[in-house]
Amino acid sequence: MSENANKGRASALLPILVFLVIFLGSGFLTGDFYSMPAIIGFLIALMVAFFQNPSLNFDEKIKVITKGVGDENIITMSLIFLCAGAFSGAVTAAGGAESTVSLGLSILPAKIAVVGLFIIGCFISISMGTSMGTIAALAPIAVSMSEKTGFALPICIGAVVCGAMFGDNLSMISDTTIAAVKTQGCEMKDKFRANFFIVLPAAVLTIVIFLILTRNTDFSMTEAYTYNIWQVIPYLVVLVGALIGINVFLVLIAGTVLSVIVGVATGMIPVGEIFVGMGSGVNGMYDITVISIIVACIVALVKEYGGIDFILHFIHKRINSPKGAEVGIAILALLVDACTANNTVAIVIAGPIAKEISNDFGVSPKRSASLLDIFASVGQGIIPYGAQLLSAASLTGLTPFAIMPYLYYPILMAISAVLFIFLRKDKKK
Repeated sequence: MSENANKGRASALLPILVFLVIFLGSGFLTGDFYSMPAIIGFLIALMVAFFQNPSLNFDEKIKVITKGVGDENIITMSLIFLCAGAFSGAVTAAGGAESTVSLGLSILPAKIAVVGLFIIGCFISISMGTSMGTIAALAPIAVSMSEKTGFALPICIGAVVCGAMFGDNLSMISDTTIAAVKTQGCEMKDKFRANFFIVLPAAVLTIVIFLILTRNTDFSMTEAYTYNIWQVIPYLVVLVGALIGINVFLVLIAGTVLSVIVGVATGMIPVGEIFVGMGSGVNGMYDITVISIIVACIVALVKEYGGIDFILHFIHKRINSPKGAEVGIAILALLVDACTANNTVAIVIAGPIAKEISNDFGVSPKRSASLLDIFASVGQGIIPYGAQLLSAASLTGLTPFAIMPYLYYPILMAISAVLFIFLRKDKKK
C-alpha cells in the first residue's frame, strides 16, 4: 500500500459530519432533539457514504457493509441489547423494579438516593461487564425513585449512566477490557490495577458532587416503603452470576426466566401474559439495535475509504515523547469512538496503532490498555448519539441532552487520566 494510502482521506469522514450537522442542527433549530429521529440521521449519513468513492460499485459497497455488520462485536452488542430488554421488561412486570427501589429506600437514607443509584450502577456494571445491561436494569428503578423521592429524573438517570460507565471501563468480563488487553498484550489483572487507581478519584468526586447537588432537595416521605424480597431475587441472581464470571447472555437469560417465575408466583404476571413483559422490553430495544447496525454500515464504509487511517496518521505524526504518546493514544481512542459510537469497536480499530505507538515510545502495555479503555469509555459516556445515552433516553422519555449535564463521572475520569499522564513520572529501565 502506498504512503498516501496509509495517510487515509479526510473526506471519508464526511458521513459522520453530515450526521452530526443534521442531528444536532435540527435539535438546536427546533429546540427538540427528537424532532429528527437518530435513525433518520444515520440513514442519510449512510446514503452519503454510498455516494462516495465511485471506484467501488454498489455491489462491492454492499459486501463492505455486510462484513462490517457481521463483526463479532456488533452481533454480540445487538444480542445484548435484546437480552437486556427482555430482562428489563420481565423484571419490571414482575414488580422487581418497585421492590428494589423500596428496599433501597428502606435501607438508605432517602437524601442519598441518587448517590445510591450511582454506587449500585458501579456494582452491577462491574459485575455484568455491560453498561447497556446496567442501564436497562436500573433505568426503570431511576424513574420510580424519581417519582417517589422528588429528585429530578435527569439527575437520577445521570447517576445510573455514570455508574454504568464505571463498570464498562473496569469489569474483567467487559468487551472493552478484553479488547484493550488483547490488542496491547498485557495481563487482565495488571490492566485492572493500573486502571482502577486512575478512575477511583473520579468515582469518589462523583459521589461528592451528587451529594452536594441533592443536599437541599426538599421532599417528605409520606408512605411506608414495602417490598417483596422474592421480587428482588432476579437482580441478585444477575449480579452474583456476573460476579462469579458467568457469561453475560446466560446471566440475563437466567434473570429473565427467574423474573417470569417470580412474577407468576407472586401474582404480578398472569399466566396467559408471561411473554408480554419480555416482548415489551425487547420492543424497547429495537431502535437501539437497528441504529447499531446502521452505524456499523457507516463505519465499515468510512474505514474502507480511509477515514480511520486519516485519524490514525494525523495523531501518529505529531508524537515526539512518551507523554506525547500517551496523549496521542487518549486522543486516538476519543476520536475513533466519536466516529464509531461504539467503544469496543473503537478499541479494536485503534488498538493496533496504539500498540505501535506504545512500542515506539516505551509506554507499558498496561498503561496503553488503560488509556485506550478509559478514553473510549469517556467518549462513549458523553456523545449524545452513543448507545448508552440513547438507551437511557428511550427508557425514561428524556432526551440525551437532558441527561448530559449530569454525566460527571466520564468528565472526571478524563481529567483524572490526563493528570495521570502528566504528573506521573516514568521509571527508567
